[in-house]
Amino acid sequence: YSNMTSKKSRIRHLAKTITWRIIASLTTFALALFFFQGQADVVQKATGIAVAESVLKMGLYYFHERIWYRYGKLGRN
Repeated sequence: YSNMTSKKSRIRHLAKTITWRIIASLTTFALALFFFQGQADVVQKATGIAVAESVLKMGLYYFHERIWYRYGKLGRN
C-alpha cells in the first residue's frame, strides 16, 4: 500500500470508530437509565457510565481495527 492509501485507511478506521462509539454509547446510556430508573441522580449515573465505557472502548476498538487491518487475512485474496 502507498503512504496515501495507508493514511486514508487510518482516517476511515478512526471515522468508523467514532460513529460506532456514538451508537454504542447511546445504547449504554439508555440501558443505564433503565437500570437506575427511579433514582434521583439517574441521568448523572447513566452519563458517567456512558462516558467511561466510551473512552475505554473507543481506544480498544481502534486498535482492534488496526490489528485486523495489518494481520487479518480472513476474506482477503
